[in-house]
Formats: sequence, C-alpha cells, structure tokens
Amino acid sequence: MLTGLPFPFVAYPRRCSHRTPAAKGTLTFVQACQSGRFPAFAGFHAFGIDCVKTYLRCIPCFIRQALEAASFVGAGEAESARIMRLVLERAAGLDFSMPPPAMGAEIHRIVRAASGAADPYARAKAELTRAALALLPGLMKRAASAADPFDAAVRIAIAGNIIDFSVVSSIDSRGMERTVEDALARPFAKGDSRVLHAAIRDSKRILFLADNAAEVVFDRVLLSMLPLDRVTIAVRGAPVINDATIGDAEAAGLPGMARVVGNGSDVPGTMLEKCSAEFRELFRKSDLVISKGQGNYETLSDSTERIFFLLKAKCETICEDLGCRMGDILIHSCADEHPI
Repeated sequence: MLTGLPFPFVAYPRRCSHRTPAAKGTLTFVQACQSGRFPAFAGFHAFGIDCVKTYLRCIPCFIRQALEAASFVGAGEAESARIMRLVLERAAGLDFSMPPPAMGAEIHRIVRAASGAADPYARAKAELTRAALALLPGLMKRAASAADPFDAAVRIAIAGNIIDFSVVSSIDSRGMERTVEDALARPFAKGDSRVLHAAIRDSKRILFLADNAAEVVFDRVLLSMLPLDRVTIAVRGAPVINDATIGDAEAAGLPGMARVVGNGSDVPGTMLEKCSAEFRELFRKSDLVISKGQGNYETLSDSTERIFFLLKAKCETICEDLGCRMGDILIHSCADEHPI
C-alpha cells in the first residue's frame, strides 16, 4: 500500500501471476489512472511502480550503441574517442534502478550534442523505411490470405520489431523477410492473438505505442485490421536511436491511416514521467494500449489488463524478465491469464 496519496492505492508486483487481491477500497494503478484521481500524473516511478531494471550486462550494449551512433555521424577516431569518454563518464554514475531506456536516452543525448547531429540515424531510417515499404504489398497479401488474417497480421507486426538498432546493428530486406517467415511459423511463447482481438473489439479508445522507424511499416498490416476511427498512434517526441518520430511515421504512411502524435520525449521507450502532459492524458484516457517492442516493455512492464505488449525477445534481460528464449515472439498481458 502506498501512503501519502489522497486515496488508498496498491502497486502490484510486476508479474501478473503474482498478484494478490487488493484490499477493499483500494485502487489498482489503472483504476487510479482512469479515475483521474492522481493529484499530478508523474509516471510509474514517482509512485514506486516497477519496471525492468538495468543490469551490468546492459552496459556493453550502451557502449556499442554509442560507438555505432558515432560512426553513423561520420565521427573520426579522435571525435569518437571524445564521445566515448563522455559516455563512459556518464555510465559511471548509472542508476541501476532505472530501466535501460533511461540510460539509453542520456547516452544518445551526449552523442547528438557532441556530434552536432540532430538525428544520427536519419539516413539509415530512411533506407530501411524504403525497403520495408517495398515489402508491404506482399505482407498485406500474406495476412489477407492466411487462415487467421488477424493472427498473421500480429505476427508480421512483431516480426518488424527486429528492426531495432539498440540491439541489432544492421538488417536488410532478406533479413526482414526471413524474420517474417519465422514469425508466421513460430508459436507464441506467451499470449494469444484471440485475446488481443477480443480486447480490441471491446475498446473505444485504443492507443498504439509504436517503436522503431521501418518497423512501423510492418505495423500497418496490423493497423489495417483495427477500428482506425478509435485508434491513436504514438511515436517518440524527438530522435533517439532508430525509434520512430513523426517524420518517420509520415514516411511510412501512418497519418493516412489514423491520428499520429509524438509523446514529447526522446527516451527510447515510454517513461510516462518524461512524456508530455498531453500524451499522459491520452494514455490515461485510453482503455486499451497496444505496445510494440522491448523499449516500451522495459518502461511499462508493470502491465495491466489494458496493456498488450507485442515484441520479439532480443536480449538476455528481456528473456529473463519474461521467462522466454532469445528470438521468441510474445503477446504479453495480464489479460492472457484469463479465458476468452
């Protein structure tokens, strides 16, 4: 029980299966959000809500990201060394209680400031988006002709999550196609698309949290099967790694499908306390959130029945947290513990 709030509030443990019934008169996090009773919505961490923590094994990944970002902006050896010193100095003060995207945001701010490049990954994002758009007609046909078109669309959207430069340094059209074939054939390690489909059918306000540029092209296959008049698509508020921004969403054709908004943050995830007040209000009012990718999971992992995480497991931290194997595809939600 959290104290000091104007109403009784329970912060459940991260894993849904470990939940215990709330005492009479208490509110869950979602109930508190939906009731509008937060005095000032500050995000999960301000109220002790759990998230994926940063581990020692995350540090080499941060360093790799910084080196790759420096190379994307054409930094020479001396400039790269200067950037790396700044990154290492910041890494020394890392708060391991925060989710990995929090540190990722700080590292990429350093790279952008030191290099003078507002979007180091701009060229790579544009090239990958063009490659994904070339595949889109075939992906649409694959989903439409499947025995279960919605299930196939979910799998194709999850396959797009391989386009993630925070984990995978490069991928081409053939790699994308192989990932799609794998996702269409592989069983879900967690979740059931039928549960997600039922939740969509019963929801009036759906928030779709996008993840990476080019990945959002794959998302179009799933989005085409949603009630788009009830959907808002959210992207990052500013460039970070290869995460999708408003510009990347426009290049992928998303504004022609549904309303697209930025979340006001340059964190490669959804740390609500770092997002704009407008986005937090949108999040609060949504009765279903479809969340793509690892970064969004890492920052919103105290999941509730209204959040469905669609992702491909691509690192040890995620595998350990979700109890899955590398390469698994997942639809993770507390809702999947309940029968359809």
